[in-house]
Amino acid sequence: MEDEVDRLVAAWRRERPDLDVEPLEVLSRVSRLARHLDRARRLAFSEHSLEPWEFDVLTALRRAGSPYQLSPGQLLTQTLVTSGTMTNRIDRLAKKGLVERLPDPSDRRGVLVRLTDVGRDRADQALAGLLDQERAILSELSSAQRGELAALLRQLTAPFDNIPG
Repeated sequence: MEDEVDRLVAAWRRERPDLDVEPLEVLSRVSRLARHLDRARRLAFSEHSLEPWEFDVLTALRRAGSPYQLSPGQLLTQTLVTSGTMTNRIDRLAKKGLVERLPDPSDRRGVLVRLTDVGRDRADQALAGLLDQERAILSELSSAQRGELAALLRQLTAPFDNIPG
């Protein structure tokens, strides 16, 4: 079965036979897959009236376990955004009743962000929808192939995820 990347690689091999275009065979597919995944994620989230960034914040809180709260700094670390962006996101989620701000008992000036019951339900429903979408995307692969692909992708992503600082 031929895909768009096969056609792209063949064209480059024809036009630039002096270049080794083999990396395109893997990374162009990863890039195209990322775009398809982004569309699937947006669809899954929109069915639950969430934007991708809202899902990211809500699920970071949900994964924290009961009482489903983190400091804004912990949320920054998990979502990779600036403090100004996170403040804006927390404000918007609080207006929707999905999170609430609480005083941090261990830091007089600090704040904790807690998931509300509505936020927890919305995160849980959106996650279930996302997993349905992603299962469908992976349905062409056997369980063993999914495991092998996960291991290979981990080998590529781990160095990026473990850069100090």
